[in-house]
Parts: sequence; structure tokens; C-alpha cells
Amino acid sequence: MPGPLEGVKVLSFARALAGPFCTMLLCDLGAEVIKIEEPGNGDTARRNGPFIEGISSYFLSINRGQKSITLNLRNERAKKIVFELVKKVDIVVENFRPGVMGRLGFSYEAIRQQNPKIIYASLSGFGQKGPYAQKPAYDMIAQGMGGTVSITGAPGKPPVRVGYSIGDMGAGMFAAIAILSALHEKEKNGEGQWIDVAMLDSQVALCENACARYFTTGEIPRPLGSRHPLVTPFQIFPTQDGYIVLITVPEEDWRKFCKVAGREDWLSDSRFQSPADRIANYAAFEPLMNELMKTKTTAEWLALLEPQEIMCGPVNDIAQVVNDPHIRAREMIVEVEHRRVGKLKVIGTPMKFSRTPCKIEKACPDVGEHTVEVLSGMLGMSPEESEKLSEGENP
Repeated sequence: MPGPLEGVKVLSFARALAGPFCTMLLCDLGAEVIKIEEPGNGDTARRNGPFIEGISSYFLSINRGQKSITLNLRNERAKKIVFELVKKVDIVVENFRPGVMGRLGFSYEAIRQQNPKIIYASLSGFGQKGPYAQKPAYDMIAQGMGGTVSITGAPGKPPVRVGYSIGDMGAGMFAAIAILSALHEKEKNGEGQWIDVAMLDSQVALCENACARYFTTGEIPRPLGSRHPLVTPFQIFPTQDGYIVLITVPEEDWRKFCKVAGREDWLSDSRFQSPADRIANYAAFEPLMNELMKTKTTAEWLALLEPQEIMCGPVNDIAQVVNDPHIRAREMIVEVEHRRVGKLKVIGTPMKFSRTPCKIEKACPDVGEHTVEVLSGMLGMSPEESEKLSEGENP
């Protein structure tokens, strides 16, 4: 069965991470994504290591399944080609700084004149309007300015960046959701629209709980390490050989934990009677919990707690994650075919469908690999003209 977005065509000006992550999601869902790159080196992400026989693993991880064409966007003939392609696609995605697409001649209004039904998604650091719109941005700028790093890390220690690029990827996910919503809305009134997604906005949205607590109490949330601000135990604890996540949201689970852990005396300790008591006396509670949890290995704790249906789980490193039998059974590690290298492993998709499954089969394209195929197939151009355009010439 084809994917749920079978037949949807995307023209992508995206590069680096936020934009390509968005288009990768659409591609996984079955859309045909045509990525425009500069002749020669292509997307700057292609130069990010580590490399697999000359192929950037970074580029591979977010550009799988997409088609690459090369066009010199300052070339007048190439610009006309873009406008011809726009007439045949449903979606345009770009993540330049605001104003760049306009200077290239591909603003939303210019594209809309060619295709009034186009859904045009712009991803940027700070959005298309506002005091910061023209500021350059990278992932950690968005994480810092959006509050994410202010609540990440250990108490009393410097702020810590989230371990993956949630600034870029959060914006990419919100953009994909917005695009799919606009596609649905277009079915009702036949018109496209311009979508404006900012990395900073996305971080603020993801900080919703911290903001809600501030609105309610007036207290500024601070880093708490791995623990939850409102419930305890609800955090990572050290074990004899690693770490474990332990969560006791229902009080019944706290009582069960104390019994199986051999600390029934805590049930009568006035300091630990309720979640509020345990939080109020956290300075005494945490050292006692750490001492207790270090008496067994992670596996021993899991064997003790899981039969009681107490929420817990190991803290896995990446090697353990990708080799986990459940992760494998869920097809979260898949192999794709690269035309030069052969089989390469990539992360699968968490989106599972009963009738129209996502298919991840192809690796990332070489620079301009599909120029002739796309321009000949969609626009009827000769291979010779397509080749010249792909090399930046003006045929």
C-alpha cells in the first residue's frame, strides 16, 4: 500500500536541519520531495561528519528518500524552471532567514501567482515578523532564548543544552503538522496559504508546563536535574551498575515500592507521607533514595518492580537503544539502499498506520542525482538542457 501522502509533491529549498527534518517527515508519509541544491557542493549539511564512505551520516539521517536537483537560483533560466515546477507541486518548504526567498524572486506572493493553491511553509529562527525576525539563529540560540536550557540541568549548575537539536527538530515537527492541516483545509476551500513557523516560538510552546507554573505561582522554574517539579519519586536514580527511571504517581505505587524495597518504615515517616511532604523534605529524601537504589543492579530493580506494575525503566545508552529487541520489533531501525554504498542503517518512523504504512527504503540522494529525471519527467525538458542547468549553466 502507498503511504498516506501518496501523490503529494513537495518542492524543498530547505537545508541544514529544521527544514529537511520537516520534509523528511512528509517523505516518510509518502510525499515526493524534490530538494533544490546548489550546483557543486549542495546542502552545507553534506559536509557534516562523521562520514560513511564519503556520505555524511548527518545529511543521510534527515534527507532519506528525497530527490535532489541542482539549480543555480541566480540564473534566470533556473528561476523560470522553479516557477514551472511550482505549478506542479502542492507544497513549498524553505528555511532561509526572512527576506532571502524574496530577494531570490521566490516570495510567497511570487509563488502564489504561479499556483494559488500552493501551501508555502517558511521555517526560521524568529519568524517572519517581530523585533528579532532578522537575527540569525541556530538550535542552541532557540533553546536558550525559548527557556529550554534554563530548566535543563542540575540544581545550582549552569544551564544545559538538550542532548539533541530540539530547537530545529521541534520547529520541523510543528511545520509538518501545520502543512498537513493546511492540506486538509485546502480540500474545503481550494486555496493554499503561507505557514510561518519559528524555532523560538516552538521552544516556548514546548515549555508550556514551565510557563503555566510561572503564570500560576509567579515563581521562575529552575533546573531540577532529572526530577519532576510536582511529584516524587519521579526521576532517575543511580543503581549498582547504572541508572533507572522510577515513577510513583499513584500513592499506591509509592506504598508498593516501599514494601518491595524493604523500607516499610518510610510509610510511617512523617517526612514522606505524601508527595507534598516528600517534596518539602527532598533534601533528606533524595540521599536516602540514592543509597537504597545503589544496593541493587538496574536489572535486579526491574525484576523486583515490574511485576508490581510500578513504572520504571532503564536509562539506556544509544548502543542499547538501537539493539533493544522492542525497538527492533517496532521497526525503528531500518536499512535503506544507497546507490553507491549499498545498505545503510537509519532510524525508522514512529508513525504507524494500519492501511497506508510509511515506507523508508531509499537513502539520501547524491547532489543533483535526480535533476534529469525530475526536469525531464515533470517539465518535458531534454536531458541535455537538464544537465546544463544542473551544472549552473544558462542553456
